[in-house]
Amino acid sequence: MSSRPPASPPAQGSRLLLLSLLLLGTVPGPRPGSAFYLPGLAPVNFCAEEKSNECKADIELFVNRLDSVESVLPYEYTAFDFCQASEGKRPSENLGQVLFGERIEPSPYKFTFNKKETCKLVCTKTYNTEKAEDKQKLDFLKKSMLLNYQHHWIVDNMPVTWCYEVEDSQKFCNPGFPIGCYITDKGHAKDACVISSEFHERDTFYIFNHVDIKIYYHVVETGSMGARLVAAKLEPKSFKHTHIDKPDCSGPAMDISNKASGEIKIAYTYSISFEEEKNIRWASRWDYILESMPHTHIQWFSIMNSLVIVLFLSGMVVMIMLRTLHKDIARYNQMDSTEDAQEEFGWKLVHGDIFRPPRKGMLLSVFLGSGTQILIMTFVTLFFACLGFLSPANRGALMTCAVVLWVLLGTPAGYVAARFYKSFGGEKWKTNVLLTSFLCPGIVFADFFIMNLILWGEGSSAAIPFGTLVAILALWFCISVPLTFIGAYFGFKKNAIEHPVRTNQIPRQIPEQSFYTKPLPGIIMGGILPFGCIFIQLFFILNSIWSHQMYYMFGFLFLVFIILVITCSEATILLCYFHLCAEDYHWQWRSFLTSGFTAVYFLIYAIHYFFSKLQITGTASTILYFGYTMIMVLIFFLFTGTIGFFACFWFVTKIYSVVKVD
Repeated sequence: MSSRPPASPPAQGSRLLLLSLLLLGTVPGPRPGSAFYLPGLAPVNFCAEEKSNECKADIELFVNRLDSVESVLPYEYTAFDFCQASEGKRPSENLGQVLFGERIEPSPYKFTFNKKETCKLVCTKTYNTEKAEDKQKLDFLKKSMLLNYQHHWIVDNMPVTWCYEVEDSQKFCNPGFPIGCYITDKGHAKDACVISSEFHERDTFYIFNHVDIKIYYHVVETGSMGARLVAAKLEPKSFKHTHIDKPDCSGPAMDISNKASGEIKIAYTYSISFEEEKNIRWASRWDYILESMPHTHIQWFSIMNSLVIVLFLSGMVVMIMLRTLHKDIARYNQMDSTEDAQEEFGWKLVHGDIFRPPRKGMLLSVFLGSGTQILIMTFVTLFFACLGFLSPANRGALMTCAVVLWVLLGTPAGYVAARFYKSFGGEKWKTNVLLTSFLCPGIVFADFFIMNLILWGEGSSAAIPFGTLVAILALWFCISVPLTFIGAYFGFKKNAIEHPVRTNQIPRQIPEQSFYTKPLPGIIMGGILPFGCIFIQLFFILNSIWSHQMYYMFGFLFLVFIILVITCSEATILLCYFHLCAEDYHWQWRSFLTSGFTAVYFLIYAIHYFFSKLQITGTASTILYFGYTMIMVLIFFLFTGTIGFFACFWFVTKIYSVVKVD
């Protein structure tokens, strides 16, 4: 979101092309004598008087969609009866912003750099409760205040923040501020009504119809002239202006009784001041928002906790690989007599069945193809996020990057699915490639489309426009599907994967298993450790999605991603070894489901988070929460399951390639 139109071109295709160029590293480098800035994120200089192209005098304020922690449904600014801009160009949004429901509009708030204004009238809204249309607008405003909907304003691509003190005298800077608040009929102050003792009338709404804005700037000392904006803060206030035509921002708070009738007038005003800030540079202007979210110590605790689990698992795996397996292999390879051979036990006994094709090999190969696509997409997206390309300042870039990467990674998905399907002895290659192209993406799209229908029905800004839906389908059918077919073509063209041991014609009978080596207990246990590594990070991710908090700790997230890959791999290898020692050779599906079961713990945690942390009310919001959660769970299941399968495949291939088999 930007105070001026972002550098993204207006056409959707051009935006995708630009991002593709960015991902391929072909974006032009920095200009001589200047720092490197991302496209559309270069600093803008401001000065008191317009001086050609060197600096701007006018400061535009943009408004984004309004959201609430008590509802999943965001609404456009224009859905509310606030002051509207008479003219102004609406900034174009990238794919990620559209998918996240961001809708940036020009606002009627116009400022001139370094020009102070006091109690300036923006507009006056009049409601006659006897008119159905006016009553409907007023009721919508009341309902929004009841659900604590928040404004999100933007100046020079910076969120206008409301900073206030929380516990332990810490300052929290919220990149939004409420429309208003409500005093219940029992006199209980809800949400922002606690900030002032003036809000005391029972069963009454108080609307924040005035804002005191303070803009901080840093004077450019070298190079170009002018100043750069480094912070924008506001304080919401409520005034029942005595003289609406000439407001003086005094008098009692603007109250709207729940039982009010007749004519109600609300005058919207603002005051603005400017202050030079010498200590904050333009490059670090987001820091004051991010530093007000004191989560770093918790993040380090999470990382240390995860590392302990990884070290424990690594120790177990090393012990098995170096001691137990080394001894086993040495003993097996020294066996010469038939009597010794009869004493064989454990994992070597199943060498003739270990690479027997699994049941439902078609479905497993399709899952592996889709999982590979998600795995590579996640890695590359997080890598770019760590480099700063997908920072909060570059709005919508994270989702755009993920979607474009997923579309472009159809080839590895088709290749992996085809290779494994062929190694499983499958011959229905057409069915395989069609399922790889359409099964998992189709389930996600169907869920997404149903959620979108609900959003359309509720009139929410998060509803994806029909044109964007067509664009997403075009990306899927015209780019992803052909790339999947190309990958599958090369996968089927290659020879089947060569296994180190031959498969017997007659399958070996699996002995009676103890409780711990049965499939279900092993699968349930296998997901606990990977989930233990990520659940703290998961809390912050869910907070950023559902509680509208800013997520910026991609370094931590990338580290947790690496730890998750290692943990899934090691936990699956351990359990696979135990099952092979119990002479159970059905490892393919079990390895996939063992690490994939982490997604079930994710689902359980998401349900717990909904009931314990969120204040979401309403049937539509609840359905939307669980609908979107199911998409995340499916993606996570494919992602973790694929890691487990590949780790186990490598382990099994490795150990059976070093034993002598008669």
